[in-house]
Amino acid sequence: MASDQSNNQSVERAISVLRAFLTGRPELRVSDVAKATGLGTSTASRLLATLETLEFVERDEVSGLYRLGTAPITLGGVALNQNPVHREARQIAQDLAGTLGLGVNVAVRRAESMFYLLNFEGRLAPRSFVLTGQRKPLYATGIGKCLLLALTPEERRELLPEMRPFTSRTIVTHDALDRELAATTGRGYATEVEELAFGRACVAAPIRDMSGTIVAAISISGPLSAIDLEAREAELARTIIETADSISIGLGYVGPVHAVAASGRP
Repeated sequence: MASDQSNNQSVERAISVLRAFLTGRPELRVSDVAKATGLGTSTASRLLATLETLEFVERDEVSGLYRLGTAPITLGGVALNQNPVHREARQIAQDLAGTLGLGVNVAVRRAESMFYLLNFEGRLAPRSFVLTGQRKPLYATGIGKCLLLALTPEERRELLPEMRPFTSRTIVTHDALDRELAATTGRGYATEVEELAFGRACVAAPIRDMSGTIVAAISISGPLSAIDLEAREAELARTIIETADSISIGLGYVGPVHAVAASGRP
């Protein structure tokens, strides 16, 4: 039993070291890792050395700083390739991003956050980093609103006891969120305009599995000037609903398909 506990503790410590690299700083000193994990400097150094031999981290020979290695990329790729939503949505999302020149993102819910499975950026919405693997708040994103449709109002309140603002447009009360989700249900898609970050907007639709359960959501996103929701909401709404329906059908869903009026309103 003592051996099992020791092994479990070693695994937990190694994972805590890897998680230290998720805080936003791509390269860390041993002392940074020790501080982030609460481990002793010698313990952190020893774990980093072991993780380096396994290619989970790598050390810059000049600066001495550590960064994540190639092994996490390999594991991430395998995990994504095993995910049925990712397999069904990847090519569809990539083609759509190329056609529209905008960003196309697919995400699932993990606890109180949305988790990006994939994202592609078109020529009008470039990014210098990938969103895949990142987490964002459910209530402040179009995809998140779609994912919240799978929950009852009571479940949403338990899941999100607090909703902090990111901009002046962020929804921060459950009554307002209830109204927004009722509108989303009625028209079949969600919108988000500068609720998470200034200067960006999106339109999103839910993805369902063969049982009809919402298991993911897909969005078209980009800078306000490129996405131009005021003029293009109806067009983009039809596109994202049709795309979500196509992915849902690939997952085995055979239920009714939402229709969007020419105006883009219910």
